[in-house]
Amino acid sequence: MRAYLAGPEVFLPNAREILDRKIALARSFGFTPVSPGDLAVPETETKRQRGLAISAINESLMLSADLIIANLTPFRGVAADVGTAFELGFMCARGRPAFAFSNSTKSHFERVSRFYGGSIHLGDDGRYRGTDGMSLENFDMADNLMLDGGIDSRNGTIITREVEPDRLFLDLTAFEECLKVAAKKLLAGATHAEQTA
Repeated sequence: MRAYLAGPEVFLPNAREILDRKIALARSFGFTPVSPGDLAVPETETKRQRGLAISAINESLMLSADLIIANLTPFRGVAADVGTAFELGFMCARGRPAFAFSNSTKSHFERVSRFYGGSIHLGDDGRYRGTDGMSLENFDMADNLMLDGGIDSRNGTIITREVEPDRLFLDLTAFEECLKVAAKKLLAGATHAEQTA
């Protein structure tokens, strides 16, 4: 099975090293990994054209994939990387199995509360609100309810683990555990079906 490895690792200064480690781990669990950065980006005349070319390449990689494993570790804020969230939604819309991991065990609610410096209050409507009046999702979920919901409705799993801040995008322990769960759910069943056919 071809597994699309989504995540913000492409922004790391040692992106190729981390992506190669993820690829090797995915192969060790029986998956054929595909990930952003796998294909060369053609020369373009403008920055926008280059961005569009990268987007098209990533979509073609996702169209070739059987499942997604997404890194939902909070990136530059309280939530998952927006590109990764798009990719997760893209694969969910295709009806593909979805799995995810995060190197933060804090819930979305806890992270957004911290964003407001803890200055949240219970509104008259029974919803927690920040100082700007905006309500907070409070569902004991790893991220936005649409991400958790998309994974759950496709029989997937989100693995969370707390790591040191300087290791947020370097520690692959939760990713490896996620691969193990995905392999057990998807590959074991495929092997059994082949044996009984």
